[in-house]
Amino acid sequence: MSFFKYNLITINGYRRLYNTELRMRPLSVMIGENGAGKTSLLEVFSLLADSAKGKLQQSMSRLGGIQELLTIEKSKKISFGLSILGSDKHPIYYDVSLQPKGNSYEISSEKLYQKDQSFDYIQSTGTSIKYYNSETKRYITPNWAHSYLETSLSQVPKMYEISEIFRTHMASCQYYSANALSLGHDAPIRLPQKMQPVTDPGKNGEYLVSCLYHLRETSPELYEAIEDTLCTAFPGFKKLNFPPVATGTIAMTWTDKNYSIPLYSSQLSEGMLRFLWLVTILYCSESNSITLVDEPEVSLHPQLLCILSDIFREVSRKTHLFIATHSCRLIRFMHPSEVIVIDSENGQSQLKWADNLRLDNWLNEYNLDELWTMGRLGGKS
Repeated sequence: MSFFKYNLITINGYRRLYNTELRMRPLSVMIGENGAGKTSLLEVFSLLADSAKGKLQQSMSRLGGIQELLTIEKSKKISFGLSILGSDKHPIYYDVSLQPKGNSYEISSEKLYQKDQSFDYIQSTGTSIKYYNSETKRYITPNWAHSYLETSLSQVPKMYEISEIFRTHMASCQYYSANALSLGHDAPIRLPQKMQPVTDPGKNGEYLVSCLYHLRETSPELYEAIEDTLCTAFPGFKKLNFPPVATGTIAMTWTDKNYSIPLYSSQLSEGMLRFLWLVTILYCSESNSITLVDEPEVSLHPQLLCILSDIFREVSRKTHLFIATHSCRLIRFMHPSEVIVIDSENGQSQLKWADNLRLDNWLNEYNLDELWTMGRLGGKS
């Protein structure tokens, strides 16, 4: 059984996401005022991915601990629920709850199941851990060192196929923040990099050169799509090259018809490098179950946002794509069915798909970004 599509996520007690349910779609562009909950939703997906990798404790610590994550004056525990549709169309459900315990937390309950089955693949309550063995048709308890600060899903025996497929799917989520990308003169994205087989440009562009070179050698169709996109975005662009600078190390040059010599990465503008990094992320995202991008509009000309919107649609055929943005310009190029409006009401996040807001008559006269600015969408502009 192979999983291919997230169906639903529920979140209870996490920051402003106190009682949240979202029917998921391939492309989700989130808008809302500061503090409405956009970043919190991205955090939830990252946290769940880390929990599937056995890094829940590390992730909880990075986020400040469970007391920092509970909905203020509302919640005493945090609960998440996910469902994923498989090729047989029968959803797999995953529920997990965390609650404070002393200065730390405990996983109070965890379950992986299908409603049409008489058993749960994983059934855990506190320190009572059970995995279902489909061969013996019995539950087993761990006979290995089991960490109670990590999910049972992250420690599932690999021979349990359904559980392991679900775990791998949930773990393959990647988060990128365009606002956090370092572009200074000595930033990794501007420097020569090792010649190595990588398929992700890195959260800080530390593998961008390596990744592009590897794509050119192994995935010519993807690499050609990236270069074609650069030609559309920058009419003077001709091609990228990767000259060696030392044994096993390569640089990247940008050949432009406006210059007689190629430009090295260190000579490219912030906008050019940022756009190249974003495009590479998007075209390399097909192996991710979810790809999260925070504020892709930073430092980009509005015309580049139009190009990005088309790429969003293209790559969302292969990965769930979540974008958080403050850019009216980007929203101009999106469809209502692709936009989630997040409002804060009484300190809690309220999520609505824009195509559920009865905008048809308004859209006859105004663009989507104008409706946002006018306040017809919510999600204060």
